[in-house]
Amino acid sequence: MEVEDRRSPAEVEPDRCGQLDVHVSPEDDGVDDGDLAAMADGCKKRSYAETARMFKLRRNLDQLDCFHRQKEHDVLKAREKLKLCQQNIQSLLEQRDNLEREIEQQKVTDNSVALFRLRARHKHLCQKLHSEEELEGHINIELKQLELELSEVEVELGRCSLLRQEVQEEEQLFQVLKAQKAATRLQQEREASQNLQLKMKNLRDKQAAMLKKEKTECQRKIEEGRESRKIAAKYLKQTVKRMNQQEAERERQNQELLEKRLQAVKSLKTNIEATQENLQVQQSRARANAQKKEQLQRQLRESLQAQGINSIKHMYQQKQQQETKRKEGEFQESQKSKRVEIVSKILQEEQLTNRRQRKPALLLPKPSATEKFLSLRRASEKLAYYLDSVPPSAAEEKATIFRDFSDTSSSSSSSACSDVEDLEGTEENEEKVNHQIPTDSLAEPEFSGLWDQHIKKMPNENTTLVQTQLRQEKPPIASGKLNMTAKRNRGKELKGPPFISKPEVILFKDFDVGKMYKKKIVLTNISYAVINCKFLGVSPHLKNFFTINFQPPTLLSTGMSFDMQAIFQPMINEDLEGELQFASVLGPFFVPIRCTVKKCILKVDSQFIDFGSHVVGQTISRTITLTNKGALATHFSLDSSTCLSPETSYVQMPPQVSTNTFEASSQNTATNNQNSPESIDAEDVQSKLQSQELSAGEQQEQSVSEGVKTVPGACLSSDLDTQTDQTPSDSSDIKLKDVRGGEIEPFESVKLEIIFTPTIPGETRLDFSFKFSDKTSKPIPIHVRGVAVSMPVWVLQPNIDLKICMFDRLYQDTIMVQSRASTALKLTFEVCQDMRKHMEILPKTGFIQAQSSFSAQLKFIPRRSLSKDAKFFDSDTGVLEVPMTVQVAGQVQPAHFTVHAIVTSSDLQFDHTEVDFGYCSIYQSVKSSIRLTNLSLLPQDFGFLGVPEFIEVQPNDGFGTLLPQETLEVDLIFSAQTAKEYVFQLCCKSGINRDFLLSCRAVGVHPPLELSHFLVQFGATAVGDQSTAMLFLSNHQTGRDQNRQPVSPGVKAPVMPRLFSFALPEDSDIGISPSAGRLLPGERCLVQVTFKPRLLDQEIKEEALRRLHRAKLLYESELEGNRLAEQEAKLEIPLEPSKGKKASVNPKNSKVSNEAEKGKQSEPPDPGNIVPGSSWYEEAKASLLYSFRKRYREYTIPCFVSDGDPPEDDKLVQPAWSPFNTLYLKLQCPAVQPPLVVISNNGCNIINFHQVTVGERVIKRFTVQNISQESLDLSSSVFDVYSPFSLLNALRSIRPGEKHTLILAFSPTLGKKCCDMLEVRCQKMTLEMTLLGEGIVPAVTSSHNGDVLDFGYVLEKETASQVVKLQNSSAVPVSFRVMLASLSPFRPQGGADRVAFLLDRYANSHVHPAVGTQNYSGLSVFSVVPVEGSIPPGQSQEFTRSESEVTESPTIPVLVTLKARCSSGAITPAVRELQVGCIRSTQTIKKGGEFYWDNVASLQQQGFNVEPSKGNVDTGQRRAIRITWTPHTGYKPYEVVQMCVPLTLKGDGMNVYRVTLMALVSTTAD
Repeated sequence: MEVEDRRSPAEVEPDRCGQLDVHVSPEDDGVDDGDLAAMADGCKKRSYAETARMFKLRRNLDQLDCFHRQKEHDVLKAREKLKLCQQNIQSLLEQRDNLEREIEQQKVTDNSVALFRLRARHKHLCQKLHSEEELEGHINIELKQLELELSEVEVELGRCSLLRQEVQEEEQLFQVLKAQKAATRLQQEREASQNLQLKMKNLRDKQAAMLKKEKTECQRKIEEGRESRKIAAKYLKQTVKRMNQQEAERERQNQELLEKRLQAVKSLKTNIEATQENLQVQQSRARANAQKKEQLQRQLRESLQAQGINSIKHMYQQKQQQETKRKEGEFQESQKSKRVEIVSKILQEEQLTNRRQRKPALLLPKPSATEKFLSLRRASEKLAYYLDSVPPSAAEEKATIFRDFSDTSSSSSSSACSDVEDLEGTEENEEKVNHQIPTDSLAEPEFSGLWDQHIKKMPNENTTLVQTQLRQEKPPIASGKLNMTAKRNRGKELKGPPFISKPEVILFKDFDVGKMYKKKIVLTNISYAVINCKFLGVSPHLKNFFTINFQPPTLLSTGMSFDMQAIFQPMINEDLEGELQFASVLGPFFVPIRCTVKKCILKVDSQFIDFGSHVVGQTISRTITLTNKGALATHFSLDSSTCLSPETSYVQMPPQVSTNTFEASSQNTATNNQNSPESIDAEDVQSKLQSQELSAGEQQEQSVSEGVKTVPGACLSSDLDTQTDQTPSDSSDIKLKDVRGGEIEPFESVKLEIIFTPTIPGETRLDFSFKFSDKTSKPIPIHVRGVAVSMPVWVLQPNIDLKICMFDRLYQDTIMVQSRASTALKLTFEVCQDMRKHMEILPKTGFIQAQSSFSAQLKFIPRRSLSKDAKFFDSDTGVLEVPMTVQVAGQVQPAHFTVHAIVTSSDLQFDHTEVDFGYCSIYQSVKSSIRLTNLSLLPQDFGFLGVPEFIEVQPNDGFGTLLPQETLEVDLIFSAQTAKEYVFQLCCKSGINRDFLLSCRAVGVHPPLELSHFLVQFGATAVGDQSTAMLFLSNHQTGRDQNRQPVSPGVKAPVMPRLFSFALPEDSDIGISPSAGRLLPGERCLVQVTFKPRLLDQEIKEEALRRLHRAKLLYESELEGNRLAEQEAKLEIPLEPSKGKKASVNPKNSKVSNEAEKGKQSEPPDPGNIVPGSSWYEEAKASLLYSFRKRYREYTIPCFVSDGDPPEDDKLVQPAWSPFNTLYLKLQCPAVQPPLVVISNNGCNIINFHQVTVGERVIKRFTVQNISQESLDLSSSVFDVYSPFSLLNALRSIRPGEKHTLILAFSPTLGKKCCDMLEVRCQKMTLEMTLLGEGIVPAVTSSHNGDVLDFGYVLEKETASQVVKLQNSSAVPVSFRVMLASLSPFRPQGGADRVAFLLDRYANSHVHPAVGTQNYSGLSVFSVVPVEGSIPPGQSQEFTRSESEVTESPTIPVLVTLKARCSSGAITPAVRELQVGCIRSTQTIKKGGEFYWDNVASLQQQGFNVEPSKGNVDTGQRRAIRITWTPHTGYKPYEVVQMCVPLTLKGDGMNVYRVTLMALVSTTAD
């Protein structure tokens, strides 16, 4: 397609106009109409470009049309502006003409002031006219331009007419194509819909076939399931039989295991009894030691106090020293452990090095024995260097090397690996020594009589010296626990230390602080050499407690021994551990030391007691023994509140047990508890305890922590008294005997007997614990278990509870009977004779198979005769307890079970048997309340079914649920539809389908009057506002209507007028107008119902009393404060000596007295003074308005209707009022807080202007406040045009909390009382303000007769005055204001007209006095005193009027106009007179004055003649000067002749008047 680059005629723009920019271009870009082109492509092959061109042309044409309409609008607008401008010009021309006429009139009247003002207005008007004319020209130009543009657009439209026609044709074609396309699409949609319906039909057929197939498959699977269940039941019976056999086998094995446990417990008891004697001896010794310990402590305390030493400080220092030693010991122990780690690493590295050197060593020559020895010595030296913090001296090192070198022949074959093995073997030997069991017992000391010595043995000098050396020198051995390497002597290898100690462990057990203990230690040489040893010292933390008497021995042969003594004097009650350190030639060795305090070591022989299975009724007892193996007594108690899980096992181990042994023993105990809890061997336990006595001190804390971790579920109590009172529950089958707690002495035991008496089959458990007063002893839990087995046949559920049952209802339950017998047994269910009418068991007889169960069905139907038939039934409570038995063949005692039930009634009861609604109007509804009670102990659903349409049941439309013994009030609302008698029944159906009937009756009546609405729902109305509803009350009776009376419905009521009366409730916010009246038949009356919420008078008074009470309390507190201030002020007055001087007044006292007087003045009023209108009343009312919340009230107002008019003979007799004709009007009245309140005038809505004089204006203000949460737009009602009230300010929008003041004025024009309403409106309410006022016509008389008050002539700078008296004869004060007429603000234009009445006497005179300001200073010559004020009623006011001349101008201009009259060609000369006078004055010196004219000749030349030209004037006299003007013969018509001539007046001074003479000829001159 070729595209030509040329523009169509429609695209050419006019060259003269640059505003026309709309082009009709078919080739614009940016239009996407592909869909429309695609539509047209179906019928005719329209290209996309053609369709796009059509739409683009249409768019451009529409734009051109819019532009044309815009230009037309602009032209019309310009024409309107031109027309308006021309009208303004025409108006200005008319005003100018009128103004010119007024100027001519003023020229005639010779009013220069008005003439000047009019000329100024004329000039201003001419300027406006000129500006309007210029505007007219500008608008004309603009209009022409717009018309030109409009014509250009019209020309452009004409050019596009052919194009427009073409576009229209294309659009019509496009619409046809579009319609065809739509029809095609519709046909396609129909075909698609038919296809879809066909597919859906096929799909439904497939689904039906699939469902049928699935149903067949399901049925087949059900049949297969039944067959498989039969097979499974067969195998299940075999499986159950096999499981029962396995259970019996397990029970037999458990019985055998139980017997083994019993044998183990008996042997353990025998062993424990054997050790009791030894424990008793230990307890006696422990008591003696405790007494000695107390005695030593007391002696030590007394000795310290006797020496003047602070015992507390001394003990504190000892503790500090001990703490320091303990830290030092810990540091040394950490160093030892680090050295051990280093040595182990060194040895490992050496082993690794040796292994690496073995392979190359095979190729090298064998080292000699000397080299081997040297290498071994270097290794041993290196090891000793690491082990010993103090390296040996050079001499010792040489001696050692020489000694060892002499024995190299016997030890040359050993290697470094064997040395390492010897080192490991030494470690194992040391561990064995540490865990070796001492053979001697603690029951008796090693040396007899050692503990009985009370005399201290003084140490000798050698011993003291050794002790001092031990304290000063630092032990060279870092750790006594390090194993020694293997030593060789004379070819023999020695493993272990060279000396052994007897005892192996120095043990001080159960020591007392303050006592001294001694022990002999024997060291024996077990090496193969003759050596000696050196004592290095004790552990650093034991230096303050141990004294070692050591005498260095000589060389000792093998097997030789020597002894030493260890003295132990404890100062703290703590476990101590350490060692004695020795050195020998063969290496260091040590002797361990253990010191333990007295402790409680508590344990029981068994924590788990299993009574096994026993038949109900037997009594079995078991005994547990609580043993204290420690030397410290404690108090124990039984606590059954301990919460322990059944899986928790706990064995109380003694504190001497080490960590490893405790873990092993706890694991063994747990295993034994699972397999055989009572098979613990007493000898093994005792041997374990004895084997761990050596490590008791260091393992005590670990044992306690391990014990706590073993029993995580234990709930321990910290209150000892509470623990003592808590005892295991004796209400179960397992009971404890008399022992509940007590004191357990050292090495004693307490036995507790537990009795198991099963009463109910089943497993019984009892968990309790032993709690001790010793805080270090943890509670020991005890678990007791027993199983009670009933008879071979028993009822699984001995108590069958049927809960709450109703009479005549069927209740069922299942009775399960279980058998453990090995054969089948016959069962017979027996029901007592009394219950056979109500209870039945099916089947009555049956056979129970071996070790299986049997079920029977219990049916219970309680009849009404249950209370008479059964003695087991309590009719008052409804409780039924029936004992039942199951007779078993071959069993003497039957199986018993009990059936429990509470039988209750299912009745629902009405409190009335019949409901009478009485007479009900067809326009009203009558409500009657009944009470429905549920007599049952079960909740019951109920519902009123089949309710007629004229009755309504509430609440919930007559449906609900009644709780047991609940009573619900049900409202029955009857609405008669026609005037007839109603008799019906209501059916209340319960949830169990029982019917309860209620009879009802009512009579419907048709009242003669009818309300258009019986329910009025007012909107939310603010307090102080009002809402109004309009109703119609009509008398619908006509000659064809009748009223059915309730007594005789068929009798027709006469058609007559009806009286009505609305009875309003007292103190309500409702108003009805008219509240009473008379309606003729067929007549209708408009009734206005008004809801005006207000605050009740009682509420306001109560609020006022509350505020008054608070004010009284505040007043009393202020009085009390003032009284206290007076007392303080009196105390502050200084006492002055009496010297005859008067005491000065204290300003504070005066201040206090003033405050007291002020308090007396602010005393709250009497409550009796709280009356409407008082300040307290209005404040309380405002407070209630501010705190007002929503209030909702409903009123039902009756409208009584008479049966007719009163008798004609006596109209005062009340007519008959029938209660059946009464109408009821229901009002729903919600009240809300007012958003707008009056806060001025104590919140009163009445503004009283009182009496105001006619013509005066009184202004009053009142303020409103917005107390709502949103802004309010205020508006007001409009006063009547003739209303004396007016609103002076505008209303605006006020935000929340803001205030607005309204200004009202009262200007009466007539003497009468006035009342009006002002409505201040906002969005949510209308606030009504009542305006009151009375206009009073003033009666004021003046002493002046009303004529002109003439002051005569007054000289300048002098004053003349006169007195005028006004008398007020009215009953109100009269305000006055005196103003000169020329200065009055109410003076109209041309103010001379207002005082024209003053110039009546000069009406026929040519002399007119001036009115207004006459002084050249601008001030008036007249003044009045007083200017304003008020005249009280019946009084008068004098006014002094003064004239003061202050003119000082030396030259005074005077204009004299002369008009000659021209009539019939004859000219009459014009004549005027000037008055020249001499004013009489007290300051006058001369008796008269003179006057003369200057330049008289020039006057005569112009035709003026003055007579006389000069003369004299006497004082107080006047003289007339006659001026005559006669036109000359050459005078031109309407020519003004003007001449200015000076007139000189001489008196006491000289004044010159410039008299201007203006003359002309006029045809209208008089």
